[in-house]
Amino acid sequence: MSAAAVEYPCDGEPESLLDSANRLMEQLPGHRVEIIGGVITVAPPPDGPHGRALTKLMRPFIEAGLDDGGSALIQGIGLWLPGGPQDYVIPDLALVDADFDAHRAENHCYDPAVFRLVLEVTSSNYRSDLHLKPAVYAEAKVPVYVVLDRRHGRVHVLTEPGGSSYDRHEVYAPGQTVTLPASIGAEVTLDVAELVAAGSRAATAARPTD
Repeated sequence: MSAAAVEYPCDGEPESLLDSANRLMEQLPGHRVEIIGGVITVAPPPDGPHGRALTKLMRPFIEAGLDDGGSALIQGIGLWLPGGPQDYVIPDLALVDADFDAHRAENHCYDPAVFRLVLEVTSSNYRSDLHLKPAVYAEAKVPVYVVLDRRHGRVHVLTEPGGSSYDRHEVYAPGQTVTLPASIGAEVTLDVAELVAAGSRAATAARPTD
């Protein structure tokens, strides 16, 4: 994820960070615009393997019934951050309480208290997902943060937020499975090899032969 240069209007007062971010979203369709630590960041549209991996990740949550009843599974929902007056992030996938819509914050984002889990699939912004976002998600007290690191072929599970970090950080490689904390509402197990393969560009390049 790269920081975007912000151009202010020539006349009048400089626009707010939120106004600048929203303007960038209109100018750059498909890009993800966030404000982290008072800095606007812009991520390019994800590629096909990113979307395929995200679909694979959603399936065990849906099979566990977490997309209905007391919770909802949502892509691209804004999370309003407590660390700055206009900070927000948009995780790839989030598991939230079913009544999330009653907890709107600012700029179409929602109170972090309704988030049970957030999940990111890395693209060119893998450093942000692995080094920057753990701090802001921990500060927001999101109980579980999961990262599919496509670059290194690993799944990271961060739990027990305290201050600006997670007290527990576990890394899983292909051949292992990940059982997520029961606190999310049901038992969910992830197959690391399946997820890494889904997110690989090599898998896209492979073609079946007749």
